[in-house]
Amino acid sequence: MDKTVLDRLKNAGLLSDQITDMGFVSTGSYALNRVISGDYTKGIPIGMITQFMGEASTAKTVFATHILKDAQHKGYYAMLVDSENAYNPEFAESLGLDPKKLIYAAPDTLEDCFQVIEDTIKAIRETDADTPIVIAYDSIAVSPSKAEFEAENYDGNNMQGAVRAKSTGACLRKINPLLRKHKVGLVVINQIRNKVGVMYGNPETQAAGGKSLEYYLGVNMKTISNKTSDLIKDENKQIIGIQGRLRNTKNKVSIPFRETTFKLMYDEGLDPYEGLLDFLVVDGIVQQSGAWFTFGDKKFQRKSFYESFLGEEFAELRKVIGVSDCN
Repeated sequence: MDKTVLDRLKNAGLLSDQITDMGFVSTGSYALNRVISGDYTKGIPIGMITQFMGEASTAKTVFATHILKDAQHKGYYAMLVDSENAYNPEFAESLGLDPKKLIYAAPDTLEDCFQVIEDTIKAIRETDADTPIVIAYDSIAVSPSKAEFEAENYDGNNMQGAVRAKSTGACLRKINPLLRKHKVGLVVINQIRNKVGVMYGNPETQAAGGKSLEYYLGVNMKTISNKTSDLIKDENKQIIGIQGRLRNTKNKVSIPFRETTFKLMYDEGLDPYEGLLDFLVVDGIVQQSGAWFTFGDKKFQRKSFYESFLGEEFAELRKVIGVSDCN
């Protein structure tokens, strides 16, 4: 193409000149990183919206916290928009997040949440044009629209959902172009509700965002955990954690419709190795024969792998998948 043509264009250029990889932030789980990005050490993409949706107490906020933690570890700006007013410094610190370096906001309405996100991005870019920004919005399902918030009473009406979905769409149309332009990774937490009176098909629906949110997502993850069978108990039958599955339902950076398991210990956070061995087998890095696994000339079982993964005996395996000793 004639260079003089490109020089005369203000808002267009060649596709080959566009930056598509703006970096990634780890989720705290090697297997989940692999599901989202196709790489064990990458995770959620900068420049896009990533959603974690699920029922209550299925580790959605914990995943957002681990993402913010890795953002801080990389030297990125980290921000939490807390519409649930349920986040506290003790919880953040218990999972390794530094509350002294976390930008925090708790706006009243949906529109105010997106406004503070936009204002924060622009304020940072006035003094720092390049360092990536990672923002977690917890949760979009809780934020009322301005119309709901300013109503004089608590009487609902059949149009509130439609008005809220319309407001969400307008906010997303405005915020989405800023993400790639300013190197921002936005993590949205959402809830799953059940439609009333559905007898056939899936009754589940997103609690907020309408259909518009689905279109703007770069990555969509669904957290699934049974409140009885997936509870982890100690020898005294005290509940010490939960386990479950993460299902990818949309993905613009890697292959979609994959899933992995996760394990959350309440006093430690996410188990970074849960689900890892299964993907190493899928990728042909490790071979499996019954209960035994083989890497090179080393033969081992699942339990010894998780107990010794950071040891010298698996140093070569860590090197193959790009996991450094300080991860």
